[in-house]
Amino acid sequence: MSRVQFIEVTDSEADQRLDKWFKKRFPGVSHGQLEKMLRKGDIRVDKKRAKSKDRLEAGQSVRIPPLPDYAYTGYSRSGEKIQTQQTLSDYDIADIRGMILHMDEDVIVLNKPAGLPVQGGSGQSRHIDGLLDGLRFDYDERPKLVHRLDKDTSGVLVVGRTRQATKHLAEAFKKRTTRKIYWALVAGVPRPHQATISYNLHKIVTANGEKVVVDRNGQKAISDYSVVAVAGTRAAWLALKPLTGRTHQLRVHCAAIETPIVGDGKYGGSEAFLEGAISKKMHLHARELTISHPKGGDLTVEAPLSSHMAATWKLLDFHEGDYEDPFEEFF
Repeated sequence: MSRVQFIEVTDSEADQRLDKWFKKRFPGVSHGQLEKMLRKGDIRVDKKRAKSKDRLEAGQSVRIPPLPDYAYTGYSRSGEKIQTQQTLSDYDIADIRGMILHMDEDVIVLNKPAGLPVQGGSGQSRHIDGLLDGLRFDYDERPKLVHRLDKDTSGVLVVGRTRQATKHLAEAFKKRTTRKIYWALVAGVPRPHQATISYNLHKIVTANGEKVVVDRNGQKAISDYSVVAVAGTRAAWLALKPLTGRTHQLRVHCAAIETPIVGDGKYGGSEAFLEGAISKKMHLHARELTISHPKGGDLTVEAPLSSHMAATWKLLDFHEGDYEDPFEEFF
């Protein structure tokens, strides 16, 4: 659900009927819903009640009440889902632009914060996908997501700026030609310090929702890991390299070798939470991604740690600068 908005009518929108103007901006709202909001006075022009047939003038301010997420989404005549430009608040625009790690004419790479979902779902009104209009800049096309991260996972997230670029980037993920490195804090220290985890995974439905379990008849899932540093026997900083892309793969694999990711109660239970001042948030971060660029060559981007993980690193005396890629030679 959005907040109350005040949208100024542009010169190019002058002399349009209010209902036509509204439908272009909010195609998911039916005519009946629009009329109801007008009757109640929820939609106003220059603070005055208005009617559908009223003609707008450049510079007028249109009050828009809180609208559901679907208000911004419509469908083309062929039935294809389309996304029109949302009117975001200054806060939302500043927020999404503040996440930018890299931007060129084809690609934007974000540092997604932990706790913010990539796409909407049950009870999720604010998400990355809903903020992407803040990354249009001077482009007519709306940026598009190329892949996902879990809600509570932070780090590198790639967005395509054009349809052609998005197709190229999505194909790289599909063909698994990307190189992804994650950092995690796990409870305990895995033995050996470097190894490959190969447990097939299967998604099941439980009373508490979907969950992924180890199942020899499930889909093949492979992850490399290496211990970067330890805090005695209490916890370890792992570098993780997923070789397949299954749902919750790293989380399930770490729990399967009895060193769950700290904060991941879903798969690690009570063992995933450490005593003391360490945050109970999940400690999984998409640190680095290398991907084929639409214009040729490879693009590599790193994301600094999220605030709660940075605080944990400081508490445990771990230093980002001490990290050396363990996978180039070992695997």
